[in-house]
Amino acid sequence: MSSSATTLSIDDERPQTVSTSERRRILAACFVGATIEWYDFFIYGAAAALVLAPQFFPNVSPLAGTLAALATFSVGFIARPLGGMVMGHFGDRIGRKPMLVLTLAIMGLSTLLIGLLPNYESIGIAAPILLVVLRLLQGFGVGGEWGAAVLMAVEHAPARQRALYGAFPQMGIPAGIILSVLAFIAVGSWLPSDAFQSWGWRIPFLLSAILIVVGFVVRMTISESPVFQRLEKTREISRSPLLGVLMEHPMALIAGTATIIGSTTLGYLVLVYMPSYGTSVLKLPRNLMLDFTLLAATIWFLMTLVFAHFSDRFSVRRVYLIAAAAGILWAIPFFMLVDSTSIPAMTLAYSVMAVVIAGLLGAQSALIASLFPPAMRFSGISIVANVGAILGGGIAPLIATSLYAYYGSSMAIALYVAAMVVISFLGTLYRSKHTDEFFAPSGPGKDLR
Repeated sequence: MSSSATTLSIDDERPQTVSTSERRRILAACFVGATIEWYDFFIYGAAAALVLAPQFFPNVSPLAGTLAALATFSVGFIARPLGGMVMGHFGDRIGRKPMLVLTLAIMGLSTLLIGLLPNYESIGIAAPILLVVLRLLQGFGVGGEWGAAVLMAVEHAPARQRALYGAFPQMGIPAGIILSVLAFIAVGSWLPSDAFQSWGWRIPFLLSAILIVVGFVVRMTISESPVFQRLEKTREISRSPLLGVLMEHPMALIAGTATIIGSTTLGYLVLVYMPSYGTSVLKLPRNLMLDFTLLAATIWFLMTLVFAHFSDRFSVRRVYLIAAAAGILWAIPFFMLVDSTSIPAMTLAYSVMAVVIAGLLGAQSALIASLFPPAMRFSGISIVANVGAILGGGIAPLIATSLYAYYGSSMAIALYVAAMVVISFLGTLYRSKHTDEFFAPSGPGKDLR
């Protein structure tokens, strides 16, 4: 039985055809691969907040140990721009698909080795040093993952469904979080607390080996982006895409980076900082905080497609601006509700914040991809995503911990979060000259947004 086909015309006057079954494999590859990548990344975040301090930084105070562990989480973000630039360059030069496979290999290997890494008691100062090295490798791999997955999705998308297709790699983020949290809850419930703190935390890292095999199988079966195929056929591949995007599109880079900052700040605050805040400051049980993380990730996962649909229907910029405004207004109520330690109040706080994050990410892929021309699109969105992630999510847990230590109040954190989302609101107002062409249903020139 033959599959139905969808005509693609993004950045190409001559439509290309991709079968329905092929589109499904591509979306599955983007979703599953991103899920694996972010499972790996966030099990480290959960471990950093909950158990890594005594394992790798035992000779300091609890606060200093927590700061040191969260600092190793932030270290991963240092390598992300380098990974994004390298993967972006080769993604624009040799294709999107090879980068999908390479990022998975780098991320998977580094995560597996973290699960096998001896602690400070076993090998002394070498333990935290090797931990930092592996975190740098993780960050390098993640640096190219988002750009590759997003472009494979949106560049295969039918007209008027750019945001919907671009939402699938975004949904991989909460899916990976859900799996990582479930893994920690399961292991923590199965093992006594002492065993979990001593060696049980390693199990979620080692389980990633199974997911990596699944990811490779899926990603090896998909075809290259039709946009990149067209660039190859017409010999329009840029010789220096990284230099080109830096020289020719500086405003798009600045605006796109600003746009990313707010969503990553909100995401990493909820998923990385709040488990530590809840257990160390509010003295709430570890599993309760993981339950709230799971709640937020589940709502985020379910609502991302809804907001992606709204983005395709009403405009990605409009949806992003509304979600950013909601994030600014909700920052203070979020912490007030969480600080009450009331289960219903905390449930409301996490639920609304998850909807806000879903609103941002449902529109984000298509919005950022529309800022750059196809020949240097991978390089452009990789720079934007990774620099924005550093300035937003990468330092958010560390800054939040430091603000509370200095002021002794969560209101300082709330104001910081709101300020980061204001930056995103302002960045989203920028409109690239390539946006209309990107969203046009039948080639360049028709202004839909």
